[in-house]
Amino acid sequence: MRRTRIFTIALLSVLLVIPLLPAAAADTSDEQLRAYWVDAFGEGIYTPDEVRDLVDAAKDANMNAIVAQVGRRGDCFCNDATWPRTDAFIDPLPYDPLAELIDVAHAEGLEVHAWMNVGTMWNQAAPPSSPDHAFNRHGPDPSTGESWLNIRHDGADRVGNNFMFDLGHPDAVDYLVEGMTSVAANYDVDGINLDYVRYPDWNETLFQNDWGYSETSLARFHAATGRDDVPEPTDEEFSEWRRDQVTNLVRKLYLSLYETDPAVALSVNTTTYMYGPQEYGSWEDTAPYSGVLQDWRAWMEEGIVDLNVPMNYKRNWMDDQAEMFLQWTEAVQDWQYDRHAVMGTAIYLNEVDDSLEQIDQAFTPSDAGNEVVGWVGYSYRTPTLSVLEGRESSSEGREALQSALVDGPFAEPATVPEMTWKTEPTTGHLSGTASTVDRDLLDGAEVRIYSQRGRELAAESVVDGSGWFGAVDLAPGRYRVELAPGSVVGPHATWVDIEAGSVAQVELNPIGR
Repeated sequence: MRRTRIFTIALLSVLLVIPLLPAAAADTSDEQLRAYWVDAFGEGIYTPDEVRDLVDAAKDANMNAIVAQVGRRGDCFCNDATWPRTDAFIDPLPYDPLAELIDVAHAEGLEVHAWMNVGTMWNQAAPPSSPDHAFNRHGPDPSTGESWLNIRHDGADRVGNNFMFDLGHPDAVDYLVEGMTSVAANYDVDGINLDYVRYPDWNETLFQNDWGYSETSLARFHAATGRDDVPEPTDEEFSEWRRDQVTNLVRKLYLSLYETDPAVALSVNTTTYMYGPQEYGSWEDTAPYSGVLQDWRAWMEEGIVDLNVPMNYKRNWMDDQAEMFLQWTEAVQDWQYDRHAVMGTAIYLNEVDDSLEQIDQAFTPSDAGNEVVGWVGYSYRTPTLSVLEGRESSSEGREALQSALVDGPFAEPATVPEMTWKTEPTTGHLSGTASTVDRDLLDGAEVRIYSQRGRELAAESVVDGSGWFGAVDLAPGRYRVELAPGSVVGPHATWVDIEAGSVAQVELNPIGR
């Protein structure tokens, strides 16, 4: 039985709208996503031999997917993307780590999800070798254009050697989206897996965010709100504006990937800092929402993420963290909406028995009867606490974990659960641009999408800093797309037909604003 939880009225109101399932759900162990996270800061995909060892280890543990980091900080462990090839000590050209992994893994029936960091630009004292790297072109001493660095409230543009992208800068956002989409376009990946799709850590408290103070972001915030002050990190309006920048990026990438290859799944490594919403009274009071401005619950509800992979990194052998794990597990289970979620656990912070207990808890239905559809363990390179602390080798730790998995929860092979909204789509999507006839962008303008029948409001969107907007999961049919009345001068609406399984394109070009 699960431990007793403190449930609030706010959380119960959410759960009440979810149909209750039988307490003992049917056995679906033949359909589970099972994978290692494979970080790119050590062994994993640096050589063909490492790739072979990785695939064999996953296969031997009855896993069916690999989530491998190919984008660390504006670089790529690949040869054919808009981000430059990494400076890491991988085998020399023509070796392509991602291509090699795809070939070997697919031959063994394993999926490959390309893990790519979003908000991290660079983290070394020496700059990257490629002149095209974002750090060289748009870092602290930009060779072209302006800086894309995120700025903290105190004026800092780095923490140590850690530099971060400003997710409120339109050009930075488009660069990131283009880079991740280029991987999906040029490689036969099964998914793109996002990390650090949020505002940075290094804040005064876990429940506020001190970043987002670049000139570009402040100017856009002022234009959107009519204010002219420098807001405090705790300012609710500024926090909401920054949170929207992250959501806009996720929405833009989701539709960009769908246009490139509808079969590619978008997954996100979401944060689960501290306790879950049960402890604080609501989702909006949790550290992920208020501290790093990552509204992943809204992403799931809107449908702009296919797979939620929460980083539920808790030590099972510490009572307080064990309770945190249970609280976040239940929230993740119940907030899947019409998408999927798997549980991500920190095998590197636990010994094998504790990791097995967390896997069992993850697959135990929530009080509302909901279940996750799989598990991902961090990480392949450090599979146990003993490996992290140097008491056993990586291979020894993997062998111990593998043996326990195949003797326990992964005794039989499983297939990756089908994403029916992608394989058998019943809805379509919309991608659009909005600018005046003189090409002035309509940053922040509200877009309303009405179904033809009864002019029913079907969706709303906001134009981003590049003049883009989008919406997902629209029933097939004809829609009227318009800018909010009073916000522009001249014609501000058009009609578009939505078809299941495709992305319709639309342009809005009023005379002025």
